[in-house]
Amino acid sequence: MAEARKRGIDVEYVIISALSKAMGADPAEEAKAHLELAMRYLEEAEKLEDPVQASEKAYKAFEEAVKAAAIYLGLEEARLAEREGRWRAATFFSAIRKLEKKFGIEFRLAAREAWFLHVEGFHEGRLSLEEVKESLTYVRRGINLVAAAVR
Repeated sequence: MAEARKRGIDVEYVIISALSKAMGADPAEEAKAHLELAMRYLEEAEKLEDPVQASEKAYKAFEEAVKAAAIYLGLEEARLAEREGRWRAATFFSAIRKLEKKFGIEFRLAAREAWFLHVEGFHEGRLSLEEVKESLTYVRRGINLVAAAVR
């Protein structure tokens, strides 16, 4: 798995996509699978005591929620990711911009906080657990907006 990630392969996305196709699932079911993964990552992030790991889990949670919403809403970015077999950064951020327009300022704040956690909390390791928990509040709100639309 580490080698796949080094090569930019989104392992969770590939697995969910392959299972969805094999089972003949419609996009709504695939979106729900991504949402379930998002909720699991979020719950794990909220329980972790290590701010670096909690930051990355929170970011992954938001990332899965974005994928869920993009698939559910039929965004071009989801189709592009499907064709390419992965979510490239440009595709991901394009989807976020579209979803910000649909879900509003709360989603925008969640996206910014998730990115902040990814960079400052995970990559740079500069955040305390308290700072991570504060950001998690916004990330959860953004994921809940997606959950309300997808369920």
